[in-house]
Amino acid sequence: MENMIPQRLDMMRSYMSAHGFDAFIVVSSDPHSSEYVAECWKSREWLSGFDGSAGTVVVTAGEALLWTDSRYWLAAEKSLAGTGIGLMKDGAPETPTITAWLCENLKEGDVVGVDGKVCSIAEVKAWSEEFSSCGIKVDASTDPFAEIWEGRPQVPTGKAFMLPVEYSGESAASKISRLRAEFERLGVDGMLVTMLDEIAWLTNLRGNDVEYNPVVVSYMIVTAETATLYVNKEKLTLEVESYLAGEGISIADYDSIWSALESYDKETLLMQPNRCNRAAVECMNNACYAVFKESPLAMMKAVKNETEIAGFETAMLSEGIAMVKLLNWLKPAVAAGGVHELDVDAKLTEFRAEDDSFKGLSFATISAYGENAAIVHYEPNEKENALLAPEGFLLLDCGGQYLGGTTDITRTIALGELTREQKEDYTRVLRGHISLAMAKFPKGTCGTQLDVLARQWLWQSCDNYLHGTGHGVGHFLNVHEGPHQIRMNNMPAHLLPGMTVTNEPGLYKAGRHGIRIENTMIVKEYGESEFGTFFELSPLTLCPIDTTPIIPELLGDDARAYINDYHVIVYGKLSPYFSGELLEFLAKACAPI
Repeated sequence: MENMIPQRLDMMRSYMSAHGFDAFIVVSSDPHSSEYVAECWKSREWLSGFDGSAGTVVVTAGEALLWTDSRYWLAAEKSLAGTGIGLMKDGAPETPTITAWLCENLKEGDVVGVDGKVCSIAEVKAWSEEFSSCGIKVDASTDPFAEIWEGRPQVPTGKAFMLPVEYSGESAASKISRLRAEFERLGVDGMLVTMLDEIAWLTNLRGNDVEYNPVVVSYMIVTAETATLYVNKEKLTLEVESYLAGEGISIADYDSIWSALESYDKETLLMQPNRCNRAAVECMNNACYAVFKESPLAMMKAVKNETEIAGFETAMLSEGIAMVKLLNWLKPAVAAGGVHELDVDAKLTEFRAEDDSFKGLSFATISAYGENAAIVHYEPNEKENALLAPEGFLLLDCGGQYLGGTTDITRTIALGELTREQKEDYTRVLRGHISLAMAKFPKGTCGTQLDVLARQWLWQSCDNYLHGTGHGVGHFLNVHEGPHQIRMNNMPAHLLPGMTVTNEPGLYKAGRHGIRIENTMIVKEYGESEFGTFFELSPLTLCPIDTTPIIPELLGDDARAYINDYHVIVYGKLSPYFSGELLEFLAKACAPI
């Protein structure tokens, strides 16, 4: 791959020269602001060779640089070696922002290009404002990869399918009606829906257009009178077409969204500034006024109904059964020899596939042994596929898509002898996980206010982790969903009953080891007092947490009681599905400490 990158950079620079660009910013997104994108929109990966889910490449006549966050610094260094692309550690104190670097390296009157179809309204606006102080212009009118990427894949054509109400808990017609009620509150006549998971949730359609996310590439315009899905019709069976018609949803071709925006005849149209692509607002009817507000669908989707919650419980049960089988197999197999990181992923997928409701992975499995686990988003491959030995830690971060829900779990597993440092680090990470899991908090609390609970035991030793502590999880949808998160930077969305959220503190020491422990939780009501309503986090994930690395005196009595109580729940729910050796293993794994 790296041998091709310099050639591709040359093609990019030739395109820039021919079209009057002095720099070009290549983002990682698609027209729908997706985290995982279809092959046809992996332009940044094609240009740079770096396949992490987050990163931005900047190309000038003389330099090419990749900005990416701390999750990918180690992986990016390896990926970019020999490509002619330098790494900019986004978020590090010494690293300038993209705009600051370009203002320093370009001159007044220069032009920076971006593709308005894959950059959000807010991104282009922010760049334009920041560059204006340097006299630099932004041009968002062109996609260079339409010309230079020979053999570029086509927009996906996989078939869409319906998620029955027995799984979704609410009809599409009902959801659309609720959305229209939000229009009245927000004072708009309609909404352009661009996020693929929001469209999937609103229509109760699922698909296979994007790896790991069961979504359908499409747009939607909803008004008080109409709801139109813009999708390539070859993706729809006659059954799906009939279903959509019955829910009051019309169908139009995917590419006709641009002409639909030009002819939109209402006064106002809601667009999400951080999610809607810039090209959409550029081609709107001049008589229409774009209202830039956050999508009401995000909160509607985040609060799960009773059917969805029951589905999550079923999915977590299925995941727990597969995980126990994997854990029972793992240590004896490692001791026997010949087990590599990829073998763990394959074996877990084999166990999951025994359940008919399993539809695939919810993200690429992180099976990271030893020092590889210090690379936060490490993914083994044929070239990097460590042999496991009966010592040290294996970090296994994995998730599945089930008809009932989406799973996300991380376990750090002691394969044998550990150092004192490894045990201390594991115990402190676990104590942070438990401190957050035990939280009781008043209505109106956001995830940022809880984040310190998970970090406090690490901070006491001047340790930290640079990723978020928790994110929402979709219902047979994207494994990462908002608007709520648990992280250090301000995330103002309140935590509400029915929201799923992960609890995943970690610690990563380069060249030594990485530790993360994660359960998916659900927000529930806890109680009432003169100070109002209080909520709590209840675990959905059902899987033993390795207790062998724990240093009991560092854990504390409350945390010890919590882990014992959690294991009582895990054993009680999973034990009816096992017998013999597996039941004995589960009992030992859930034994009190």
